[in-house]
Amino acid sequence: MTVTCNGATARAEDLLPALTNYGHFTSLQVRGRAVQGLDLHLQRLAQATQELFGSALDIAQVQAWMAQALQQAGQVDASMRVTVFSRRFDFRAPLASVPVDVLVAVSAPVALTAPKRVRSATWQRELPQIKHVGTFGLFAQRRAALAAGFDDALFVTANGQISEGTTWNLAVHDGEQLIWPQAPALRGTAEALLRAGWVGPQQTRPLRLDELAGMRAAFACNASGLWALDAINGQALPGSQALAEQGRAVLARVPWQSLS
Repeated sequence: MTVTCNGATARAEDLLPALTNYGHFTSLQVRGRAVQGLDLHLQRLAQATQELFGSALDIAQVQAWMAQALQQAGQVDASMRVTVFSRRFDFRAPLASVPVDVLVAVSAPVALTAPKRVRSATWQRELPQIKHVGTFGLFAQRRAALAAGFDDALFVTANGQISEGTTWNLAVHDGEQLIWPQAPALRGTAEALLRAGWVGPQQTRPLRLDELAGMRAAFACNASGLWALDAINGQALPGSQALAEQGRAVLARVPWQSLS
């Protein structure tokens, strides 16, 4: 893995402020120096920077740093994480508008496709609309699910509405249409691309956990791939593999946007 900060090789002193655990990021896959939904990733970073730091993010500069980091790593295919934090942020005066710093980490590419069995957990991320660096709770929920014999955790609100997975969005199919749960969650880039390209009826609505008994299939998605949910809380979803293939076909038609 290679890590740069504001376009230069990251030093220890650059990384220390990140330990404050206040910042946000986006994760993406690069193929042939191009990204699907690159504009969505940059928009996510700009919006969260304004909300968390009260400052504007130069997305053209960020994109240039992303391309530069990829070149320095000597890779054309990669996994990339872009993290925005600030060495000037002071938790004692959090309302101050401060300039931000950008870490770009480049590592080996991944493609998630293996089906999973998940269990529900009543839990919600803080500021769920932001992809922030406060990931302790969601990874603890994933660890608990694995210890119980499942592959991951699906979050449900206190009033029983399905929201999102630990690091992924999901859609279910009732045999007639695709349903995207409407609850506080991080709306992912893969979800946005799938919504835009889906062929067939789809709907966004509140989806209660007890409604899963009437569902036939489900898939999970994030920027690293799309995979079938073979079962939720032990309830088999026999149509999930076919639904996942349909979703992957949609993503295969999405154009790749060059980093440079």
